[in-house]
Parts: sequence; C-alpha cells; structure tokens
Amino acid sequence: MKLSPLFFVLALLAVPVGAADGPARPNVLFIAIDDQNDWVGVLGGHPQVKTPHLDALAARGTLFTNAHCQAPLCNPSRTSLLTGLRPTTTGIYGLQPGLRDVERTKTAVTLPQTFTQAGYFTATSGKIYHDGSVKPAEQAAEFNLWGARGPATRPAARISKLPGKQHPLMDWGPFPAKDEEAPDYLIASAAIDALKKAPADKPFFVATGFRLPHVPCFAPQKWFELYPDATLRMPPMKADDRADTPRFSWYLHWRLPEPRAAVLQEHGELRPLVRAYLASVSFMDSQIGRVLAALEASGRAKNTIVVLWSDHGYHLGEKEITGKNTLWERSTRVPLILAGPGIAAGARSGRPAELLDLFPTLLELAGLPARSDLDGLSLGPQLRNAAAPRERPALTTHNPGNHAVRDERWRYIRYADGSEELYDMVNDPNEWTNVAADPRWTAVKKDLARWLPKHEQPHAPRSASRVLTYDDKTGEAVWEGVPIKRDEAIPQF
Repeated sequence: MKLSPLFFVLALLAVPVGAADGPARPNVLFIAIDDQNDWVGVLGGHPQVKTPHLDALAARGTLFTNAHCQAPLCNPSRTSLLTGLRPTTTGIYGLQPGLRDVERTKTAVTLPQTFTQAGYFTATSGKIYHDGSVKPAEQAAEFNLWGARGPATRPAARISKLPGKQHPLMDWGPFPAKDEEAPDYLIASAAIDALKKAPADKPFFVATGFRLPHVPCFAPQKWFELYPDATLRMPPMKADDRADTPRFSWYLHWRLPEPRAAVLQEHGELRPLVRAYLASVSFMDSQIGRVLAALEASGRAKNTIVVLWSDHGYHLGEKEITGKNTLWERSTRVPLILAGPGIAAGARSGRPAELLDLFPTLLELAGLPARSDLDGLSLGPQLRNAAAPRERPALTTHNPGNHAVRDERWRYIRYADGSEELYDMVNDPNEWTNVAADPRWTAVKKDLARWLPKHEQPHAPRSASRVLTYDDKTGEAVWEGVPIKRDEAIPQF
C-alpha cells in the first residue's frame, strides 16, 4: 500500500518532543536531607527507626550502602555536590564563603544550572544550597525558587533542659502541634505544587531540601509516640572511646554548638535527643512520602529519576560527642538512593560512592554531555550492576590536611599533623579499635594513602572558621591563630 505525504506529516507531528534524538529525556526529582546519618530502615543504623517511604524508594531503585560526603559540614558538602568539585579544589571548607564568592566557583555551571540550560523546567523548595551560600537573586537565575524555604519556627520556651545559655539550634522535643505547621511540611507542599505545575511539554528538575533531622529536632507529638521512652534503644557507645585516637582528631570539632555526650548525659538530655532525632527522621520521611505520592499522581513517575541524599551524617553519643565535623563513619556515611529509568530495582551496592558522583551520574542518566571538569565519577556502572567495580575509594575532607579514605573494608584517616587512624569496618563497625599502629596493616595504610590529595587549595577567604590546632612547643591549643589556655579547653573535651 502506498502511503500519502499527509501520512508522514501526521506521523511526525505525533512524535513526542525529543524523540527525534531518542527517548524523551527523563525528569529528575532531587531530594536532599539535612544531617541524616545511617539511621534509615534499609541502612540498619538504628534498630527501631521507621522510614517506610525511604525504604520503599530503595526497594524500587539502587541503594548505596557505602556512600560518603566530601565534607562533614553543610556548606562545603553541598557546594561540592552542586559544583562537582572537591573542597580541596575550591578551597571552601567552612560555613563560609558563598559559592559565588570564590574565584574557582564564581562562574561554575552548577548542577541545577546545567539542567536549566538543557531546557528543563527547574524549581526548588527548602534547603538545597547551604543557607546564604547562593543569594536568592542568584538562585533565581539557576532555577525557580518555588515556595517555602522552611521558616524557623520555635516554641515559646526552650524544651531541652540544658543549663545556661545555649545556641538557639540546641533544642529538641515535641513541637509544633500539627504536621501542617512544621517547616518540612511546607517544603514538601511547595515541591508538590512545583510537580503539579511543571509544564507537560518539557522535562523537569525539581529539587526539594528537607531541614530535618538537623537541630532543633522538632516534630509533632505523634512522631515521638513511635519511639516510647521506656523501650528506646540507645546507640552503641564505648567509654573512653577516644583513648586510642590522636590528639589532633579532637580539634576538628572543638568549640562547636553541639554539646559533648558527657554534658548531655550529666543533664539527662542524651536520651531525649536520640528520641527526638528518631522522631524527626520519621516525620521527615512522611513528607518525602507526600512528595513521592504527588510524583505518582502526576503520571510522570515512570520517566523520572528520583535521587535522595543527605549532606553528611551525625553523631548521637558515638565517639563521646554529638554533631558532625569528624572524619569517622557516623559523620561521613550518608543515605544515597537512585531510582527510575535505567536504574536497577531492588539493588544494593557496597562499592564506595561519593556525593560529588551525583553530578556526572545525572548527566549520564539524562543523556546530557559529559564534563571533564568534574571531580566525581559516574555511578552509572553500579546503577546497572550493583557489583560493578569502582576504581577508587571515597574521600572525605575536613580542612586542609585532614582526610578520611573509605573503601569496602577500611577507613583510613590522616590528620594535618601526620597522625593516623585505621579501622576495620567489617570487623569493627563501631570504630572502637584504632589499628593504625599495628604493623600488620602497614601495607593497607600505604595503599589507601595513595588516594590522599596531591594538591590542596588553601582556605578560601572566610573559610578558615572552626579551625583549631595546637602549638607543639607549648602544648597549648590554638584557636584560629589565638592561643587558648589549657584550663579553658578542658571542659570542651
């Protein structure tokens, strides 16, 4: 049968946008969590945690069980992920400066910008960049600022019973009364609205950043009821856990707002914090569930890549501290899940993965041009086959000279003064025994040390905050160049 020219015209009109170059480009739903450690059901970090929506997402995608941040602090971690560059490349190690305030990243084309320039509808709600890192006007040039960033709501009086003046973030307990009044609910609602209004004739990149379980750990009372105090299980803690760690390791997180575990225990607040963290995780998980349900309702889920990550982990008494800012597992290990077209379902990869791998990975999955200026590696091989080999371990940095190298068995840490730690993560997952001095593992240390940075950018201006060293001659701590009396330092340890 001979076909008329009109048939070919009609056939061409029926081809979806982008189909001439292959299948329509996938959408991206980009979900960030703040301060989420491995207390997620599928990661098994806490035996009682309830995260049904994260668990369900992992079941339909690939879970990286050995994923790590590039810096155990928000601004450098998020800057690294969104630029695809390590802190040692940019010089951004602290809570400042902003991404556009540094020469190396001033004109960097970020991950959201890349999708905007590729013709995607891009929108964000909540916390994707660190607060203040990229000004709202600058963010608006990268993607639409869609609704709530999550207003800071506080109870009339502090809930925690810590004595004296505390940082306003150091609080936890049941608050507010209703889910609908909490910042993460508003952030989820804004993401849902963006999904509903995403144009049907172009792919979307919708990013939403939840603020929990970052302190203050507030969640409505019903989420605390999931974790009755009488049956609450505390994380494994070892007395004098830092006895075999180098002196320098304790200066990485010295003089931070987060109280030491001993202080919390003294005032009966460690248990309430653990309970509040768990409640915050479950409430945040419920808001992720709302966003994922909206994606399903949109009818575009089958062609959407869902990415879920946390900027770093969080200690809750392990290593005798609370908070982050360390190079130990609890501070660097993060949830990392990808699901969608081209990604194996129900898969678990134990290969080392880094957050900065997300940039090249998403370029590959979306069919966008690869970039040679990124520091990460695409996770594409592991998304197709979870057991696919990985050519290098994961590297985490906290200020110049301080690095952790993590492969499938070992965590090797070297500090700026040359001191070391080595942990067998298979046989000692709690990092209770530092075997760096054991001659049996000299070759292991040497092999892992190959991956330490050969070149490191010095601190960018204003990035040298929270830097403590010590004077070898006097033994005194030196806080940002100013000597600190020993009796002043003791309470902090």
